[in-house]
Amino acid sequence: MTHAVAQPPVADPGSDERLARRSPLRRLLGRPELGALLGAVALFVFFSIVADAFLRAGSFSTVLYASSTFGIMAVGVSLLMIGGEFDLSAGVMVTSSALIAALTAYQFTLNVWAGVVISLVLTLALGVVNGVLYVRTRLPSFIITLATFFMLAGLNLGVTKALTGNVASDSVRDMDGFGTARAIFASDVGVLGVQVKITVFWWLLFVALATWLLLRTRLGNWIFAVGGSADSARAVGVPVARVKIGLFMGVAFCAWFSGMHLVFAFATVQSGEGVGNEFLYIICAVIGGCLLTGGYGSAIGAAIGAFIFGMTSKGIVYAEWNPDWFRFFLGAMLLIATVVNLIVRRRVERSS
Repeated sequence: MTHAVAQPPVADPGSDERLARRSPLRRLLGRPELGALLGAVALFVFFSIVADAFLRAGSFSTVLYASSTFGIMAVGVSLLMIGGEFDLSAGVMVTSSALIAALTAYQFTLNVWAGVVISLVLTLALGVVNGVLYVRTRLPSFIITLATFFMLAGLNLGVTKALTGNVASDSVRDMDGFGTARAIFASDVGVLGVQVKITVFWWLLFVALATWLLLRTRLGNWIFAVGGSADSARAVGVPVARVKIGLFMGVAFCAWFSGMHLVFAFATVQSGEGVGNEFLYIICAVIGGCLLTGGYGSAIGAAIGAFIFGMTSKGIVYAEWNPDWFRFFLGAMLLIATVVNLIVRRRVERSS
């Protein structure tokens, strides 16, 4: 008498969780910028109600301009934070790049474009220095860039006073090349009868490029990998050191671009500017969903965080409130957005 051998049940290929398709709602809830987007919508509605001037075309253009000046830097800072690091020298690096361009062009009577190129080379070199010091010493990037912050702040003031006799650079407004440089870095663009600063369009372009880099390239995968676990990324062949140095250079490039806007928007640069702005860039990135521990975030979220910053800074003015409350509202938005992001991520993780 033969006995039938029970065969193990055949797994349904459609039951494999790895092959399961996530619903559009779940994908939306998993996006790092969701909390920031909800906060931005709420803030937009709020200031639209309490400030009559907020929705005027000219006023909203000013909001976008304020957002773009911090948003450009938030792009580089967000990528670096996704990669698991910080750059506390980012704020004064903007001023350093502007001073390099203005001082070299004026002191050596060069075309301002020569100052622009020299500034680009030296500012990128600052990014390389930050990255190499981090990779070689294995000290926290917080410590490395805090030291760079103090050194750059001292150099900005000391060199400027030594060359000009005061705390600001000499005006480059009448120098060769100023007009063309201003057109690229600091001009106004007419849109439906409203003057919009060109930095707004540069900001949107940088966000688009950074988003493509993160989501559509191997380098983007590497950035998330080194931010999540550098040791695990190294074990599977990711060039961790080069990625980290490249991310510091990305922040330096954004600082250079922002510095060029500073030079050609005002023609002269105050050597003490930029101190403290590094925290605002980090706030924009964190509000946008970037984790302080790395490995998670998006450039779009950082852009929304910068937009929240712009709305808050200008909305308080349009509402005719005491501007002393600005930092309170910014801190409140940081806390609320961070908590919302945390709650959403935990619910998505439990349901997946």
